[in-house]
Amino acid sequence: MDILISGASVAGPALALWLNRYGIATTIVEKAPALRDGGYAVDFRGKAHMGVLRKMGVLEAIERKQTHMGAMWNVNEAGKKLAKMPEDLFAGDVEILRGDLARILYDATEAGTEYLFGDSIASMHEDAHGVAVTFERGATRRFDLVIGADGVHSNVRSLAFGPEAAVSTYLGLHNAVFTTANHLGLDYSGQSLSLPGKMVASYSARGNQEAKAVFWFALDRPGSDRLSVDQQKQILAEEFRDTGWIAPRLLEDMWEADDFYFDSITQIHLDRWSRGRVGLVGDAAWCASPLSGMGTGLSVVGAYVLAGEIATTGGFGNYEAIMRDYAAGAQRSAVGVSKFMVPTNRFMGWFMNQNYKLLPYVPWKGMMAASVRKTAEAVTLPDYPVGPVPRRRPSGRAS
Repeated sequence: MDILISGASVAGPALALWLNRYGIATTIVEKAPALRDGGYAVDFRGKAHMGVLRKMGVLEAIERKQTHMGAMWNVNEAGKKLAKMPEDLFAGDVEILRGDLARILYDATEAGTEYLFGDSIASMHEDAHGVAVTFERGATRRFDLVIGADGVHSNVRSLAFGPEAAVSTYLGLHNAVFTTANHLGLDYSGQSLSLPGKMVASYSARGNQEAKAVFWFALDRPGSDRLSVDQQKQILAEEFRDTGWIAPRLLEDMWEADDFYFDSITQIHLDRWSRGRVGLVGDAAWCASPLSGMGTGLSVVGAYVLAGEIATTGGFGNYEAIMRDYAAGAQRSAVGVSKFMVPTNRFMGWFMNQNYKLLPYVPWKGMMAASVRKTAEAVTLPDYPVGPVPRRRPSGRAS
């Protein structure tokens, strides 16, 4: 088999890694001109996530690059610490910057996968013998299957399943993240300021040599992902124009940031994740949003299951039956988080800080942590047999 995967972030390379071990040829097309290095910290937790990473052979590399983040403090506009958010509740078993994870997965697949950067799929035509794929910049080629692993705004999903608006649910929030200098001198820690309708945070990264600036805010304008980067930056500057603390300094850095990320907090709900010879995995299939805290874990687990089913059945097999309830559980948890992620008024902000102060001492903290872990482990994974990592694959065939 020869399989085309759209998207070189997490789900795509994770899927390619497994398919390569089954002796299946893979090509990954990515619209970005090179591997994307930015993004926020992501974590993995529970037996399902950690077990798949261990089988992939990347867990040790992830552990070497983990953030080792400690406490996150809520502060006021003067920078005074108000409440400490327990790291053992919000962190997983291992946490890593998304860009570092993408690099690890690329390095693990580069020898066996053909990467096409700076290109994307323009059209797909399926027949009894495969899928003829026309690229924006490259020649038309034929593949046995095409997999969309290209995120919440999936190009493959739009081409094969219809417009995004019909399957997306906006949760009322936007977020932005980019790399800055460690202005606060944070030592494996972070600080955040919550105000009515918005939150801004900064946490140290890569051995405290830099920091991530993170913004969350309520915005009654879905569809901002289709604006230019400069337009998105202008929206962020306007929304946080009168915000105190370190926000003005971060907004100054924003204009020079080359890894700026900005998007709506949106979920994807589809009745099915495959149609003919085209399938979806990761956020393209079931985006639970960053609020779930499980998006990256779901991606690597979904890639493991999808590859195993392709290898053992020649098609999509029991992929959806295995993953459907698991993804739905993560989506439900995100909807709950969205209701208190950003306070709607000053009283709610004060109330949240009081709860954070009490959280280390109340008995239900353990119940909350157990609930998060239960959601992360709520899947029974088949034990697919896999072979060794193959040698570098030849270039793909033209149509």
